[in-house]
Amino acid sequence: MTDFAQDLAIIARQEQALQFDRFDTDEAWKLGCRLRDMAVARKAPITIEITLNGQRLFYASMPGTTPVNDDWVRRKRNVVELYHHSTYFVGQGNRQSGMTLTDKIGVPLADYATNGGAFPLLIKGAGCVGSVIVSGLAQRDDHGFVVEALAAHLGVSLDGLMLD
Repeated sequence: MTDFAQDLAIIARQEQALQFDRFDTDEAWKLGCRLRDMAVARKAPITIEITLNGQRLFYASMPGTTPVNDDWVRRKRNVVELYHHSTYFVGQGNRQSGMTLTDKIGVPLADYATNGGAFPLLIKGAGCVGSVIVSGLAQRDDHGFVVEALAAHLGVSLDGLMLD
């Protein structure tokens, strides 16, 4: 059984630890290539997207994905843009309360997905400027995949940052 409070505390630590000093097209390319290389090495059937200020800077779909993954990416991106938190953070909070985004704020679930896999691009001192999204694995695995790539990219230890 999932311990929602524990997950939410860990995800909050992730969001605090995995922040950039700056982020631009070069950083997006390097991070996107890292995610793609991880997917190739693991034969992970994922779609990857990185956005900055509403603009898609990186996109890749691995073998085994379908247009459905593109729609999941869009829906997850909408949640990060709305809340400036990871989709898994928002989703675990909703699951803990027994409510959906439609229940809470009236948005259609057809356009907003709180399944794990989308993480805010956070700039120290500035906040959320975009998102890093993967779709194709189980939601907890999608989230962990992004966290692992961000930590490696930023040189941050995963000690105390991974969900059980």
